[in-house]
Amino acid sequence: MKISSKHNNIVITLMLVLSVFLISSALFFSKEDNQVQSFEVGKPWLHPRLEANFQFDIEFDEATRKHITDSVEQNFAKIYTFDRKKAEQQQALLTRALAGRPGSQALLNAVVKLYNDGIVDNEAANDIYAGKQLRFMVGNNQLQVQDTRNMRTVKQAYQWLTDSLSGNVELQEALRAVDISNYLVPNMKLDEEENEKWMGEDLRNALRSPGTVQAGEAIITRGEIVTPKKAAAIESYQNEIQERNKKRNVDQTFNLLGQILIVTILMLAFYYFMKLLRRQVFSSMRRMTFLITFITVFVIVVFLCVRFKYNLLYVIPFGLVPIIVSSFFDDHTSFFVHIVTVLICSLIAVNHQAEFIIMQFLAGIIAIVSVKELTKRTQLVQCAAFIFLAYCITYIAMTLIGEGDYNKIDKYYFAYFLINCVILSFAFLIIPIVEKAFGFTSSMTLMELADINNPLLRQLSTNCPGTFQHSLQVANLAGEAALKIGANMQLARAGALYHDIGKTKNPAFFTENQIGENPHDHLVRPEDSAKIVIDHVANGLKLAEDADLPKVIKDLIAQHHGKGITRYFYYKARDARPDQEVDKTPFSYPGPNPQTKEAAILMMADACEAATKSLKDHSEEAIAAMVGKIIDTQVAEGLLREAPISFKDVETIKALFVERLRTAYHMRVSYPSDVSAGNGDIVPEADNETN
Repeated sequence: MKISSKHNNIVITLMLVLSVFLISSALFFSKEDNQVQSFEVGKPWLHPRLEANFQFDIEFDEATRKHITDSVEQNFAKIYTFDRKKAEQQQALLTRALAGRPGSQALLNAVVKLYNDGIVDNEAANDIYAGKQLRFMVGNNQLQVQDTRNMRTVKQAYQWLTDSLSGNVELQEALRAVDISNYLVPNMKLDEEENEKWMGEDLRNALRSPGTVQAGEAIITRGEIVTPKKAAAIESYQNEIQERNKKRNVDQTFNLLGQILIVTILMLAFYYFMKLLRRQVFSSMRRMTFLITFITVFVIVVFLCVRFKYNLLYVIPFGLVPIIVSSFFDDHTSFFVHIVTVLICSLIAVNHQAEFIIMQFLAGIIAIVSVKELTKRTQLVQCAAFIFLAYCITYIAMTLIGEGDYNKIDKYYFAYFLINCVILSFAFLIIPIVEKAFGFTSSMTLMELADINNPLLRQLSTNCPGTFQHSLQVANLAGEAALKIGANMQLARAGALYHDIGKTKNPAFFTENQIGENPHDHLVRPEDSAKIVIDHVANGLKLAEDADLPKVIKDLIAQHHGKGITRYFYYKARDARPDQEVDKTPFSYPGPNPQTKEAAILMMADACEAATKSLKDHSEEAIAAMVGKIIDTQVAEGLLREAPISFKDVETIKALFVERLRTAYHMRVSYPSDVSAGNGDIVPEADNETN
């Protein structure tokens, strides 16, 4: 189905939009970073090499953090401040209460000493009893450890007064005159703000990361023993992943927008490549549907696999993309589709993005070169072997560049590559599915069709031996011409073998099969003869339909004469009725005219090969004149106008046909009749022998 209307262009655009949405959704909902596997401290790491996708600090595990936190809190020296104002207030009150009493000054001096030494509350007293230090702020953000030996609680201060003044009668009278306990209060206050500040600082210092892991650095490799430090690094990496995923969920709108933009750019590049450089493919809705669907489905499958396990990225055979696409399209199209697919998938290859792109780029080139004309299953095995070597060499090289250590090479990756290539070697199982689903024809199918043991070709060789020989000659000409101008050689050959199968219905009416009289001589009207000849196209299509031949073969059968006329019978009718205008319609093939390079080549090869047999002079000049006249007439009548073939291609084909036909119909050598054979018989002149 061809795209020629605005409506169909809109359909392709909508398909691309849907593709972008599906791919972006798959990318968005795939895990940004896979969770690390389970492990046990003191045991070997049983999983593949784990590398950091980003830089992160190693954090202590929960038990270690709790132990460090408890230790810091337990040994933390609390910070106090002297409440001088409170001490002065109490001293002033005591001075007024002792006014005029004997011994009052000595008592005041003793109380001042107590406040200077420090009166503490019970909490501070407990810390002192536990042997902890008390710190005080001195100056700007400076701490000083205070001597706690002379610090007392209120009770201890009262006891110290009574004990120290027990021998002084006046002081005892002063103590009895006032209740001294009312003037003894703690003057050392816990500084809550400073304690919180310095406690936090001590905790931060104590819990400071024991190390930093750089992006791309190996956290642990397979078989390595999980030490406590390694365990801390693994858990820290896992915690950081969880935090990033939480943040990612918050910013999901912008994340999705970024994914859509990148995928859109790549799909637009694909769209314009097809529209500008592959117009014939772009004009086919069926082909565009396949390419867009193939890219979309392949990418989504990759994302689903990687979501399950990241290392499956190395098991997925990306070489399938160019192999399958090149089975139905040209090499440039298959490589561009491969590059678009790889670049989209590289968005999740966060561990080794550069390595991934280089690997798959090489795999694509090797696949296209190895299966340029996929005709044997062994080609897939060879292709898989070359890709395996490319994967291994690239991985080793990139590891040595990144790590600088041969021991860092994870041998399990070679197993992934091997599985990848084993799957790739079975691509021939997928190709028939695509053929049936989209109506394509692969080169392998064309090779199978070109087997002369196929029923239709056996029938042709039996019923129409002359036509069969003609078809073989045309197949050789068409195949070489297709190869010369960059067309599909397998398609041109297969189409040429089947183009005249309709002649099996009435073989005797075609000169190459006639022995003796010509049945056309018994027909009254030239129109009747023309109808029998023209009907070989319709008969061929009916046989092709019954044999379930691919559409591309049926197209070549229908187009190999285009809308040309059976010139011999048309001229015969015109000569028989010179006074009448002869209608060309009964003498014209139904068409259509050739739509592809292969159909155009077949038309030219068919006419030139048949005409060459009628020449009496097979010199190079005669053949060149005949080939030039036939093809120039086809061009002049517009039979090749709808085919994507250039004048340069036509001239190339002319030269090739002249060379090949001259070789096929070269002058024979006549042997003298008097040369004796081995048995003494006379050998006649070998006029009908080919040298």
